[in-house]
Amino acid sequence: MSTNAATATVRPRRLRGWRLAALIVVVALIAGAAYASFRPKMKVQVVHARFEDIESTVSTQGMVAPVRDFPARANFTGQIERIYVALGQRVRPGQMLLQMKDQYADPRLENAQASLREAEVNQQNVLRNGSQEDRIGFGPDLARAQAEHDQAEVSLRQVQELLKRGSVSEAEVESAAQRLRLADANLAALQKRMTQRYSPEDVASWKTRIAADRASVKAERVSWANANISTPIAGEVYLLGVHPYDFVPAGTDLVHVADLSKLQVLAEFEEPDLTKLHEGEPVRITWDGAPGKTWHGHIAIKPLAVTRMGPRRVGQCTIALEDVKGDLPVNTNVAVLAVTERHAHVLAVPREALHTEGGGSYVYRLDGGKVKKTPVVPGIANAMNIEVLQGIRPEDTIVLHAADDSPLTDGLRVTTRK
Repeated sequence: MSTNAATATVRPRRLRGWRLAALIVVVALIAGAAYASFRPKMKVQVVHARFEDIESTVSTQGMVAPVRDFPARANFTGQIERIYVALGQRVRPGQMLLQMKDQYADPRLENAQASLREAEVNQQNVLRNGSQEDRIGFGPDLARAQAEHDQAEVSLRQVQELLKRGSVSEAEVESAAQRLRLADANLAALQKRMTQRYSPEDVASWKTRIAADRASVKAERVSWANANISTPIAGEVYLLGVHPYDFVPAGTDLVHVADLSKLQVLAEFEEPDLTKLHEGEPVRITWDGAPGKTWHGHIAIKPLAVTRMGPRRVGQCTIALEDVKGDLPVNTNVAVLAVTERHAHVLAVPREALHTEGGGSYVYRLDGGKVKKTPVVPGIANAMNIEVLQGIRPEDTIVLHAADDSPLTDGLRVTTRK
């Protein structure tokens, strides 16, 4: 009896212990919920998705250069003798720019030209079977030879008639015939001399001499032009880097002439960006020397090869400028922005709002006071915003970041701050 009574007394105490534990759990849950409902909400920065035009661009640096430039350089080490032009002067093709000192250039060219003229005259004499004096002298000689031939022919006929009557001997007839044969030979030789005085070998020899003399004149003209520099193009003198009596080494830039109304930009693009560039794509040009001003152009020649510039691998692109009006100096370093793709009136959010994880993209959308992780499909992007193809609507509110830069999580209760 006493044992059963003790057991009955212990069981109610155990039941009261479980009830107490359950009560503690319920109170903890209620307290946690109360704390969660009354604790301060995280403040976040938000924006609204909106429609705008998005351009995908590639930027780099470039240098302004003339489309057609004539750089006059010193072809030998020497002294500047004369300068015929001034900076900014317009020049025509063939106009002299400057002269370097070379006292032998003129005599060498004149001697070569004189030798060529003499050879050309001799060649003409060969082709015409003699000089004009020779041809004048041939006339009387031919007339005398022809007269002698005619007389010998008449004399032979007369002697032959007399022989029939027995008035002359056979010896006299033979003498007249010999005279005619000699006259024939002299006449034939003179006629051949007038038409075939020179052999084909003589003609070929003078042809070779003419070619050699012409090559000599061409070489001396190059030597003369090295000292007497002229421009092959029309344009404006935009660079003049020397003065009279300057001593310059070979290869020195002396004068530059170009048509400054036709300019281009030579830009070096990074290797990863080369596949985005195509001929005809629009380009915007800016220059620090003219803040707020923009020039426009297009890609004329896309990079054809990659070269190494220090640690960089780049490809050079030629950009044709379309609205230059003398307000962009040559050799200026400019900023280049190539528009590789453009989408008009598309839904976009700031690039800061887009997150990536495991190959997927998402944004945090505000839904009923809570942050909701929303998968999206991004499109093209510019420096500030990115296109969103799928996943959100124009009226959605997008969370950028927490005010205190705390990490965002799905389901987090927040309050907004625009």
